[in-house]
Amino acid sequence: MIETVEIAYSSRIMVVDDEPANLKLLEKMLKAEGFFNLVLISDSRQVKAAYRAEPTSLILLDINMPYLDGYQVMAELKELNDPLLPPILVLTAQAGREFLMRALNEGARDFLSKPFDRYELIARVKNLLDAHLALRFTFDQKGLLEELVRKRTAEVVQSRLEIVQRLGRASEYRDNETGRHLLRMSHSAALLAKQIGWNRERCELLLNTSPMHDLGKIGISDTILLKPARLTPEERAIMETHTTIGANILSGSNNELLETARIIAQTHHEKWDGSGYPGKLAGEAIPLEGRIAAIVDVFDALTSERPYKKAWSVDEAVEDMHKQSGSHFDPVLVEHFMAILPEVLMIRERFSEI
Repeated sequence: MIETVEIAYSSRIMVVDDEPANLKLLEKMLKAEGFFNLVLISDSRQVKAAYRAEPTSLILLDINMPYLDGYQVMAELKELNDPLLPPILVLTAQAGREFLMRALNEGARDFLSKPFDRYELIARVKNLLDAHLALRFTFDQKGLLEELVRKRTAEVVQSRLEIVQRLGRASEYRDNETGRHLLRMSHSAALLAKQIGWNRERCELLLNTSPMHDLGKIGISDTILLKPARLTPEERAIMETHTTIGANILSGSNNELLETARIIAQTHHEKWDGSGYPGKLAGEAIPLEGRIAAIVDVFDALTSERPYKKAWSVDEAVEDMHKQSGSHFDPVLVEHFMAILPEVLMIRERFSEI
């Protein structure tokens, strides 16, 4: 309580009146009660600048003034859109309901007719300061709570992201493909998503979830997964189950990160003409995330060396992807991919095998 009183008495009070004698009188009355943080203004045109200069807790405002009257001053202050606009106590010699209602409608919180009683003035000043302090405290607490929620949300998002990244890393240890492939593939996927108009948040979501496209390979035996030669049809059928294995691992969550990762894991081997797996989906029935992942994954695989094959040249890979446009790949996405190919190659250089 003592601290609150001290804050109230140290609060900045702005007094606006074109009559120097009135300013002097109000200054004397307020200081006699312990209010020393006063800003005295006789030219109403200076109010806006003075208000912007430092937080103000209360404004005592005359109505009839040259240049800008009290109503115009209140209009200027409203234009600042300050969520903590201080209360305004109108002091005027004008009487009558019309003036009272206009002042209140224009933004005044209280009204006192001149000549005013000193004790009534001080009582109104204290009441308005108390109300403003309570409002400011509530506003500060609301801001503090919002900041705590924001930080907590960021921590939750970060922890989920770390889980996703670690799942992606886990798949690296069970595959011939390297972590560099995952980096190239995920950055290329985000780049392609940006090219087709996705916003930053959605592109980042794809960047962080696409590395889990082959998570299901952790459920494939080494004899098949690490075989340094082409697979038999039976082995190929087993290998293809990595899409459903990965989707099953990632399913059952309402978290956007994990759900997007599940979609990519399950659909990145679907083909535009319906000949892919596991669902034989065709055309736009394939989620866009899966169609994007398919293009960037295949391009990087073609241009990378593996134990069972040599790396293709960029020209050879581009020619093959054009051939498969409309059969394996979404033809519109292929055109977008070719438009960003120079940037994709920069990503390849950045995350090249060392």
